[in-house]
This record gives sequence, C-alpha cells and structure tokens, in this order.
Amino acid sequence: MILVTGGAGFIGSNFVLDWLAVNDEPVVNLDKLTYAGNLDNLASLGNDSRHIFVRGDIGDRELVGGLLNNHRPRAILNFAAESHVDRSIHGPADFVQTNVVGTFNLLEEARRYWSGLADNEKNAFRFLHVSTDEVYGSLGPNDPPFTETTPYAPNSPYSASKAASDHLVRAYHHTYGLPTLTTNCSNNYGPYQFPEKLIALMILNATRDKPLPVYGDGQNIRDWLYVGDHCDAIRVVLAGGKAGETYNIGGWNEKTNLDVVHTICAILDECLPVAQTPHARLISFVKDRPGHDRRYAIDARKIERELGWKPKENFETGIRKTVRWYLDNMAWVDNVASGNYQNWLAQNYGERDVS
Repeated sequence: MILVTGGAGFIGSNFVLDWLAVNDEPVVNLDKLTYAGNLDNLASLGNDSRHIFVRGDIGDRELVGGLLNNHRPRAILNFAAESHVDRSIHGPADFVQTNVVGTFNLLEEARRYWSGLADNEKNAFRFLHVSTDEVYGSLGPNDPPFTETTPYAPNSPYSASKAASDHLVRAYHHTYGLPTLTTNCSNNYGPYQFPEKLIALMILNATRDKPLPVYGDGQNIRDWLYVGDHCDAIRVVLAGGKAGETYNIGGWNEKTNLDVVHTICAILDECLPVAQTPHARLISFVKDRPGHDRRYAIDARKIERELGWKPKENFETGIRKTVRWYLDNMAWVDNVASGNYQNWLAQNYGERDVS
C-alpha cells in the first residue's frame, strides 16, 4: 500500500492511473478537491478496489494520522500543492498554507508513523516529495541548466512556498532521519492538465476560436516534460532512490513559449482542417506577469546516471499526444472549463493589454 496526496490533480492523477496500470499495489489517494482536483480524472478507477479515495487536506493531522494507522503504507508520495504562479501572485496565502504548513503537518504525521514501525519497515519506508525547478530561480540565455546543487533563488510566491517545503523535507531527513526523497521537475504537460497552464489553455482557446494570450514577447524558455515520463521517473526514484537525495527530472526539451504556441497551432491546423485556419492568427501578446522568470532548464543527468532513467518522449511526440487527447476528450474539457475557471480567466487576463 502507498499513500498518494494530491492524487486527483494533474500530475497526481496521471501517477495513480499509471501506477495501477503497471502493478497491483493498492493506492490510498488523499485529495482536497480544490478547483484543480478532479475526480473525473480517475473515473476509470470507479470500481477498482485497489484505489481508495479520501477527500481531505494534508494539513489535517488527525485525518492523515488515521489513514497512516489504518492503512499502514510503505511510502507517502506528496503531490499535493497549489501550483500556479499567476494564482500565487493574486492570492499567496493559500500557497503558504498548503505548500508550507500543509507539508509540515504531513511530515509531522509521517515522522510519528515512521518512528513506530519495526526496524525492517522503517528501513524500507520512503517519503517522496514532488517539487519544481522553479525553486532554483531564473537562468540567463547561456547559463548551464539547473542541477541538484544549484542554490535556491525562488522569485514568485508559488516557488518560494515550494522552496520552503523542500527545505522542510530536507530538514526532516537530516534532523530526524526520516527517509525522504525529493524530485524537482520541469514544466509538465499532457492529459488531464487544468486549462490555466500554457499548453492546455492554448489548446482549449484555439479549439474555440478564442485569443491565445502569450505573456510579454513570448521568448520565456521552459524545459517541457511529458507527464507520463514524469510519472515513470517518480516510480524509478521511489524504487531505487537513495534516502535524503534529490533528483532533477527534465525532458531535455527547451522551447520558448511562442514556439510552443506555434507548434500547437500547426498541429490543430492538421487535425481540424474544417476550422478557421491558421490557428496562429489567434495569438495575442499580453502584458507580462510580475517577476516572470526568463528561462528554466533541467540537467537530468544524475537520475540517468544513478537510476537509469531518461524520458521516452521528445516534445514533438509528446505534444501531438497531448493535443490528440484534448480533442478526444472535449467532454472532460467542457466540464472543467466552466464556473470558477471562467472567473479566474477574467481576473487574470481581463486587465492585461492585448496586442
């Protein structure tokens, strides 16, 4: 048995689905079901006894403690987080509460539970914390990619809150001996991503003939990682990672935001030939967000060297799979792209100048 937190979100739900597709070890899935948590992501597991869903907050120590005592997991995988930079700018308090205080409470209950295990179970137990490359700050155009020893320099409330949680996880290993693992990933994309992030938003808007808002000059660079590759890497780290270590997970796919949007438009031109084309005509440049990091890039050589992992998808194959998934699952898109999500889009983009 493993305990997954945030397992109804984008990366967490992909991990749960992939986990149960490749082995029979049951999953207890704890998720608060905020705007980005969606049980529709897990609909295929509705009658699967290996999946036990619990709605709740990682900050609820009584609930977490009860789950640990009752289910006796051999590992905790912490995906639970507020994760959108723009939302953190508008409302940083939720990010501090979930990412910092929530992780602290989860660590406390994990430490209590782990301390009571028999020696062989203590040695086998792992607390795997899923984090982001944004904790490292921003790179210049010629800087080498982030490594596991790059100093932290977070520039947004979101990345600062994730940096704080990373430091707590590290401290619980070095102070208490809790066998932790931390992974720092680059930008994920793929099925079930809530359409506030760049790729999902561009696909959604383009299919509806709406503007494609690109921040600033569109030259911000990210390293893109297909979510299925990320899930595979996490399984590898859980199975073979050394306690106390950090592993960077990247896709070796640096692209400017504008290049990403043009690629999506070109694929949609192929897939939707009866639509008004080219879709690139919908691109609009909007006022940049405050403190927008210019470039991220991950050096993923450590995980390849020590654990033998490297991504299977390149950007060209991964983005085509992603666009196809959204086109084939428009009912899911319509369900999430309503209500609070529409209010959020109006708040975030409505006040920005469009050109």
